[in-house]
Amino acid sequence: MINGRMFINGNWRDGKEYIEVVNPFSNEIIGRVPKAEDKDIEDSINTAVSSFQTSKTLTAYERARILGEVSKKIEEQQKELSKLISLESGKPIRYALGEVKRAVETFKFASIEAQEIYGKVIPMDAATKGKDYFGFYLRVPKGVILAITPFNFPLNLVAHKVGPAIASGNSIILKPASVTPLISVKLGEIFENAGLPKGILNIIFGSGSDVGRKLVRDERIQMVTFTGSLPVGEVIKREAGFKTVTLELGNNSPVVLEDVDDLHQVVDRLIIGAFAYSGQVCISVQRIYVNRNLFDDFVSLFVEKTEKLKIGDPLLPDTDIGPMISPSEATRAMDWLNEATSEGAKVLTGGERKKDIILPTVLTNVSKEMRVVKDEVFAPVVSIIPYDNFDEAIKLANETKYGLQAGVFTKNVDNIFKAVDSINAGGLILNDFPTFRVDHMPYGGVKKSGMGREGLKYAIEEMTEIKLVVIKK
Repeated sequence: MINGRMFINGNWRDGKEYIEVVNPFSNEIIGRVPKAEDKDIEDSINTAVSSFQTSKTLTAYERARILGEVSKKIEEQQKELSKLISLESGKPIRYALGEVKRAVETFKFASIEAQEIYGKVIPMDAATKGKDYFGFYLRVPKGVILAITPFNFPLNLVAHKVGPAIASGNSIILKPASVTPLISVKLGEIFENAGLPKGILNIIFGSGSDVGRKLVRDERIQMVTFTGSLPVGEVIKREAGFKTVTLELGNNSPVVLEDVDDLHQVVDRLIIGAFAYSGQVCISVQRIYVNRNLFDDFVSLFVEKTEKLKIGDPLLPDTDIGPMISPSEATRAMDWLNEATSEGAKVLTGGERKKDIILPTVLTNVSKEMRVVKDEVFAPVVSIIPYDNFDEAIKLANETKYGLQAGVFTKNVDNIFKAVDSINAGGLILNDFPTFRVDHMPYGGVKKSGMGREGLKYAIEEMTEIKLVVIKK
């Protein structure tokens, strides 16, 4: 049993009520964290406000040193941290280890970017009234950043908010997902041991509807950065008031398969994209549009390889598919599947639930009105749909309220440029799956997939303001 505590003003704090952390595979209670009360929320805000006076005066060298040390300590503890991620999230251990390795890089990138926050000289004499004036701007930290993070990448998506916030001189309040809070406690300990001054990072726990909402509404917070579902993102945007908001929300990632050299290799990639961590990734492959000339061969191979995936205990190194994050999510996913089959969808493999594991499911004969197609299924469910020409495929890919990332496989240069011009998404991945992400690229969506960009350099731009300075000669 891991007894986590809140981290406020550099001190570890217990609570009166506790949130139990349950292993999604065994359903055993593996730990607990205190639920923040109003005093804890108030103390965290006051601390972050006062600590901003310290964080904004830390030199670039000091911020880079701390973040570099955090990266180093995560790397040293990667086995312990990956096991904890697997235990509290149900993520197969090999994917959990991959997440930890990415977090090492994320904080390393943050350390580098801390030393490269530049301003720019403005040629004031380009204007008729600008003669005898010299102008430049600086990028300065906003103040208090509120980070609300999801369960599916409980370390690396925290890193994508905490890293740039500290790199740019802000103070931060972190409210991680209540089902995966323990890894954030470990991260707090790592920052403490890395020498981060007290109060710059504060960690509290509680539901989004209670603790999260009170934080979002508070006027002393200058920015909210949130990763999670569309409905929650819409509430945050509505209630945040006059503060900066960045949102990383849902998606139902389309892939267009026009022509390929190696069908086996493409299928292998798309199976990982569809089923890694039971599809509980915002850029999981959900809709695969296949040229009709390739459709039968693709479907046959995709089903054959899907049925070879290993299902079971996430802590075993060869496990591919573990449980959904909670029984309620498993129930929701099965409800969507049953609804789709009742409306005519055909299950080629999977479509069953074993305890809280949804077997990897492949659907055909779907329609764009089905929730498994038009909404974010966030489960190991993929739909394969034939098309007759490339223009039709692009149209189908764009028929969604989302626009995070999309993938296109084609060797035709004209089609590549057509896809670049026509697919409406924040990221377009050519000749690979839309699940591709490295941690320094500008990552974010359009339409209802969100607003703002992550990736260290780009997140720092969101977390800083431009301060103009003009000097009369």
